[in-house]
Amino acid sequence: MIRTLLSVFAVTVFLVIAFVLTALAAAHPLAQAGPGKTDPIKTDAAKTDAAKIDTPAAKPVMVVNLNTATVTDLQELPGIGAIVSARIVEYRQKNGPFKKIEELMNVQGIGEKSFLKLRSQVTVASKATPAGQQ
Repeated sequence: MIRTLLSVFAVTVFLVIAFVLTALAAAHPLAQAGPGKTDPIKTDAAKTDAAKIDTPAAKPVMVVNLNTATVTDLQELPGIGAIVSARIVEYRQKNGPFKKIEELMNVQGIGEKSFLKLRSQVTVASKATPAGQQ
């Protein structure tokens, strides 16, 4: 009978110790950052580093003159690839210089949505004459 009680007591002590050690290990910061988990401190630092890498430096907005731009220049505009830029140049050659930027919507591949994205980055104006010179 005493052996049985000692065996039950030993098993109970073993289980309590195992439970305490498991709880302590789970609460440890390194245990929380194991596979499939992230360390909150490292995650915040990684976000800061990623923001530095992923956020491009503020590029100055490039304004492209539709009447003088080359196919390559036009490809710098957002959403304008090689085909559409070639169509813009072709349109200009067939119809003469653009008189207003809204004519850009006459080019196949540029609808109202595309135009609205581009309108702040395109112009048809010739170079401005410096003040005092005429």
